[in-house]
Amino acid sequence: MPADAFQTTSTREDDLVARAARRIPLLKERAEEVEKTRALPQDLAETLARDGFYTLCHPVSQNGQGATPATYFNCIETLARGDASPAWCAFIATTASYGMSTVETEAMARLLERPDIITAGVFAPMGRAVPATENGEAGYRVTGRWAWGSSSQNASWIMGGCLVADETGAPVLNDKGKPRHISPVYSASDVSFIDTWTVSGLQGTGSTDFAVDNAFVPADRVIGNFDTARDDLAIYRFPGFSLLALGIAAVALGTARGAMEDFLELAHAGDGKSPLATKASSHRDAAVAEAAIRQGRAFLVEAVEACWAEAEAGPVSIERRRDLRLACTAAVRSAAGAVDDLYELCGGASVYRRLPIQRRFRDVHVATQHIMVRKGIYDLAGRLLLDQPTDVSML
Repeated sequence: MPADAFQTTSTREDDLVARAARRIPLLKERAEEVEKTRALPQDLAETLARDGFYTLCHPVSQNGQGATPATYFNCIETLARGDASPAWCAFIATTASYGMSTVETEAMARLLERPDIITAGVFAPMGRAVPATENGEAGYRVTGRWAWGSSSQNASWIMGGCLVADETGAPVLNDKGKPRHISPVYSASDVSFIDTWTVSGLQGTGSTDFAVDNAFVPADRVIGNFDTARDDLAIYRFPGFSLLALGIAAVALGTARGAMEDFLELAHAGDGKSPLATKASSHRDAAVAEAAIRQGRAFLVEAVEACWAEAEAGPVSIERRRDLRLACTAAVRSAAGAVDDLYELCGGASVYRRLPIQRRFRDVHVATQHIMVRKGIYDLAGRLLLDQPTDVSML
């Protein structure tokens, strides 16, 4: 674990981080297989699920790991030091099961009975849900197609965001006069996959498109707003969208730390030539990359700790939410910049698939493209800093 890692709060949480560190060799060993498969092999997904990395953030009372956001971050970051794709799948599954745990119904409780459940999903409302009744049970008829379905092919239960419409197709509005957004949870048997995941990086996440066609989902298997959780616990007061952004930042920083470890190993390998470590041209850029990783991480540590302290005491302020999203975005950019520097330091060797640095480079630059950490977050944070009117509904 990096020396500047978050301090966890219990032996249980320390054990989770230590467990993640023990998986680094396995993830490195299978990284090429994962990339060629363009999805996690099912046995690897099940191993990570049994380890608890797919249920990190919801309470132990609901068969989750009950981890704090700091421990969640530490685990995902540590897994990403081994390989970014499994770490990405772990945070996606964790946020999906967290969302499911916010719903107080017997049906959702039954789904979460297995602590090794594999879930996945996409929050974006790319589907349409029409209220319906089947065999006397209220629910929705759903049709839609979603992109970026990370780990969905491994999952038993998959959620996909929808806008609610009436039978005429007109949008149903919520109490704020906006289109009502829900996230039904589909059985894997209702889902079809469209092989779109031919990409530059994070190839092993299996983030292909998925679709449902006129699937009936009972109302008690539907997630409403993540900020209307069943219990008034600190983890539910912590902003749900920030858990998603924090997972992306954890993958990016873990990828950057892994790239630094790869570089240091290569830098001391001579292979009959002068090792990179002896070259003056390496020294400054290596230090700049190390500083970038730690600077991005330091702001993130500060923001997470401040946000969690407020969540433990009560509602989280807009200021803390703003700082956390800004820190997540800045951390991803710092991580990508550090990997860029390390990639260049490796010279021509960096382009060969036999070296993991090329995969780290491709993976981190796919992470930068996620909407939760896009550059537009700087605009959002800047408007709040300057006290300008701002939509904070997804903050």
